[in-house]
Amino acid sequence: MSRSEAPPRAVADLADRVSTEGGQVVGVYREPVGGHWHVFALIPVDRLEPTPFQRDRSKPHVERLRTVIARLDRFVDPLVAVPAPEPGRYWVPNGSHRLAALEKLRARRAPVILVPEVDTAYEILALNTEKAHTLKEKSLEVVRMLRGLAEARPRATEASLAAVFEAPHFATLGLLYEAKPRFAGGAFAPILRRVDRFLDLTLPKALAERERRADLVSTADDHLTALVAKLRRRGVTHPYVKPYLLARCSPLTRARKRLPSFDQTFERLAEALAAFDVASVRADAIARAAMAPPAAE
Repeated sequence: MSRSEAPPRAVADLADRVSTEGGQVVGVYREPVGGHWHVFALIPVDRLEPTPFQRDRSKPHVERLRTVIARLDRFVDPLVAVPAPEPGRYWVPNGSHRLAALEKLRARRAPVILVPEVDTAYEILALNTEKAHTLKEKSLEVVRMLRGLAEARPRATEASLAAVFEAPHFATLGLLYEAKPRFAGGAFAPILRRVDRFLDLTLPKALAERERRADLVSTADDHLTALVAKLRRRGVTHPYVKPYLLARCSPLTRARKRLPSFDQTFERLAEALAAFDVASVRADAIARAAMAPPAAE
């Protein structure tokens, strides 16, 4: 920023807000890629909180961070925050684990890159790489974002926010993980990736459609769970058994040029699973399938 360049009024007001709420503004600047205005500040830790839609914190990861920060005796990785809807609060879409470590170390303030635009909280989660997301964590994050955005921007369509949600099947999986914490998302994901699409519906309607789709998948999962229980009674307990059964029953196995719709896929899958005879399953066949390279989608 040149000496003669003044920040926009909204940014200056945000800097003033930080100061009146017990924070210390270090500087106001333009970031180097898009030239957007940011505020760099030391903000009281008790005014910072994770966004309500991001993944749950990992206690082991927080403890590792706490240990390393304590050993270094310094904190060198700023958090990223946006103004929260609640006055005096700030959401942290990037740095939740670091914030938890600071809380454990009883730090009074945290260095924060404060982004004025609240909507970036939904987009900046893609940069949250301090701990790699599992499929479950990513899916739960996306469905929580979908709910939050459905309230904040009810006229927006799901398709218009594809870059925020990254992949359409994450929202469907997120609903399934909420209903069934031990849901076999990794087994169903290859099928979902091929037939799930972003919806040209407003976010409230898209959420309702996602719930309907999750119910279809859940029905297929109920049949799959019953098959696994039958195989377990026969002594077949291979960890790859669910993907194996889904591959045997999937209507997409031979579909190449034209895929069935989402509804057709999971209705046919549920029917095939319900009719499947576990007597035809051999443990050595499952083991061979587990070692085979994945088929191209």
